[in-house]
Amino acid sequence: MASHFALFVDLENCGGKKSMLMDVIERVKIRGDILIGKVYGYTDSYSDLKETLLSNTFSVVPSLRFGRNQKNSMDIQLVIDALDVAFRNELIDSFCIVSGDSDYVPLVGKLKSMGKFVLGISRSEAASGVFMNACSEFQFLESVTGSKERAAAPVGEALTLADVNSLIVTILGEGDSGEMLASEVKSVLLRLRPNFSEKSVGFSTFGKLLARLAQQFGDFSVASEQYNLIVSLNQAHGGGEQLTRENYVKVFARILAEYKEDGFDRVNPSILKSAVQAEYPDFTERQIGLRRFSDVLRSLERERLLSLETDEGGNMLVHIL
Repeated sequence: MASHFALFVDLENCGGKKSMLMDVIERVKIRGDILIGKVYGYTDSYSDLKETLLSNTFSVVPSLRFGRNQKNSMDIQLVIDALDVAFRNELIDSFCIVSGDSDYVPLVGKLKSMGKFVLGISRSEAASGVFMNACSEFQFLESVTGSKERAAAPVGEALTLADVNSLIVTILGEGDSGEMLASEVKSVLLRLRPNFSEKSVGFSTFGKLLARLAQQFGDFSVASEQYNLIVSLNQAHGGGEQLTRENYVKVFARILAEYKEDGFDRVNPSILKSAVQAEYPDFTERQIGLRRFSDVLRSLERERLLSLETDEGGNMLVHIL
């Protein structure tokens, strides 16, 4: 059964970019229905978000510039709204809080004590360790949206076979096992793209569409098991380009540029390494003649692609130049 989410977004934390907000909404919709959505700190500078907010029935809490404690006021309002929903709306069983502020830890604790699932999402440079550990699950915003190609058509536009295939791969990749019933896949597809229909792409049944996509793209396989159709994500195969001493700077430069374009000025080193390993699963530091990932970062610093900083907790951050 799909979860029923209340989604609360701190626009200052997520950067307020349309693509970033859409990726967050998509990530939550893969898990369940968003029954309540609210963004905090809205100003006219975020006007490009209007269509996305309206089409997802979000409400906004404007940023009123008064006094020194504006941010605290927004934080308090989010806490009040979340608790109000938790106590009054019995349909909501899950919450997603897009912020990394440690001030929300008591809220998370209260929601969990009421039996609610709490998903936290935050950019790595602003994520508090205690908030991350308090959540039922936590994801870095860079992993949700950074360095990800938008292959599928935007909401409202007609989908192609390649678009549907890309969405299904994303859906399967979010699961624990990479395997789902075909009926579950279709349910999630409809949450992500309400205009989807197998007939609109030329197929009489969803099963026939899956069979064609599996044959044409090879990203997943379809099997029948006790009258159920099972869709399974295929394992990524090796044999592609490898990172070497000659090309690794160019590869890292491209990935860092993608993060910069997505609105991230600073990222956690582990996020950067994960992004590289997603493209090059066999990557190790020794392939490029270095011993540790910190050595890789220092070499990139010498190339003036980044500078290394530490946050208030003494954790290393990568500042993208």
